[in-house]
Amino acid sequence: MNIQTVLGPVPVDRLGKTLMHEHVFVSFPGAEFDPRYTFDRTAFVELAVSRLKELVALGVSTFVDPCPIELGRDVRLLAEVSERSGMHIVCATGFYFEAMGIPPYWRHASVEEIADLYVREIEQGIDGTNIRAGLLKCSTGAPQISELERRCLTAASIAQRRTGVPILTHTEAGQCGPDQQDLFESQGVPLNRCLIGHSCGNPDHAYHLGIAKRGSFVGFDRIGNVRRQSDDVRVDNVVKLIEAGHAERVMLSQDRYCGWRGKFFYETSEEGTRAIDAARATGAWPPSYTYLFDTFIPMLRARGVPQTTIDAILTDNPRRFFTT
Repeated sequence: MNIQTVLGPVPVDRLGKTLMHEHVFVSFPGAEFDPRYTFDRTAFVELAVSRLKELVALGVSTFVDPCPIELGRDVRLLAEVSERSGMHIVCATGFYFEAMGIPPYWRHASVEEIADLYVREIEQGIDGTNIRAGLLKCSTGAPQISELERRCLTAASIAQRRTGVPILTHTEAGQCGPDQQDLFESQGVPLNRCLIGHSCGNPDHAYHLGIAKRGSFVGFDRIGNVRRQSDDVRVDNVVKLIEAGHAERVMLSQDRYCGWRGKFFYETSEEGTRAIDAARATGAWPPSYTYLFDTFIPMLRARGVPQTTIDAILTDNPRRFFTT
């Protein structure tokens, strides 16, 4: 079986060690109009290639970039970075959650029209290219799924049934994962084809266990983002899920990126923005993708998780997500 990457189909047994939720480039709508920030594409490609080569040197073969359609997704850029770095990159189709995404035009589209868009990007290509999406991205806010988000998730369910590609989700603060599962299940989507993302934002082991018991993958995919959750809490919950017999449902990733166009708007103070801009100018921000291997995996080993289990999580679990 082949998996669709930005450079074309790749046999599933060549995916190798895989990071299931990372980004190359993020640009929220409107950032392109901010005169304080410019985007040097040539320089950025050099940076991205360098960052991904660091992962290649650590044995990573595949990089899943589930950037939503409206958050600066640029498949031509992804293809160039993939070719030059030697990294397989899988891109996605799908919209972000309502509070921070879903363009007005598509807010008024029918479920069928949204589903047709998703299917077209999976089967034919994106933005006038023959570069095809290899998975579906779904996103929900908190504390509940909005009606507009529900329509987009329903459209993704239709597209999943028509194309067979899996679904990867975004959740806010690790909420609404079971609600996402309920909707997917009601639409006939096999729950083992779903990765419930950012579940590590929820500190409750019972939340993770419930998702895993229903057959979905559990995304511990904001590792290193201590603004949202302590990594000590994350490692405790990964270990608990492994000890409960669900290592085959764990996904590890970081939700990091090489470039963020414009102001980092999660930082609201002027002082914080200046600090980030200064770090960006020296290449110290955004941080590299190596934290998972330099810091978090040693934390797992220190808690007694064998390397064979860690390797299976990074290699076997992504392969099963894409194929079973």
